Amino acid sequence: MLNVIFGILAAVLLGLDQWVKAWTVSAFSAPAEGMAATADPARSFLPGLVELTRVHNFGAAWSSFSGMRWLLLIVTGTIVAAVAFVLARRIVRHPLGLAACWLILSGGLGNIIDRARLGYVVDMFHFVFWPSYPVFNVADICVVCGAVMAAAYYLWFYEKYDKKDAAHGEADAASE
Repeated sequence: MLNVIFGILAAVLLGLDQWVKAWTVSAFSAPAEGMAATADPARSFLPGLVELTRVHNFGAAWSSFSGMRWLLLIVTGTIVAAVAFVLARRIVRHPLGLAACWLILSGGLGNIIDRARLGYVVDMFHFVFWPSYPVFNVADICVVCGAVMAAAYYLWFYEKYDKKDAAHGEADAASE
């Protein structure tokens, strides 16, 4: 049941990510040739915290691996496939781990869609108080929140709830 609930939430977040990206593309002019950011002035979203703009990110975070579209598609696709495998095989059963997996899946798919369709990812959120921080999108928020939740799950819950007991497995094999 939790997989259904988290799956629906992931689908809603994926839809929200694509909608916000489409809105950003319609609300801001495209960056000039050879530029990543729009010339349009940023718009306040959460005053003093977050502003909206339009950036075409041809790389990963902080534009690392810029121009390596196919490598980024392969790496992101592999991560998404691994997370989908973990969910399908029910390797993770704890609610925190499930939520983390579905968030990573949703965010990864959101950025894969952009990168495959456009060759870049549309980013729009920028922290006003942290000028050097990169511009990001809803999919990035999902991936980061999912990764933080996955780390917490692994550190505090995996051993107790989902780790296979090696001794138990050996006992099962011996009893056959």
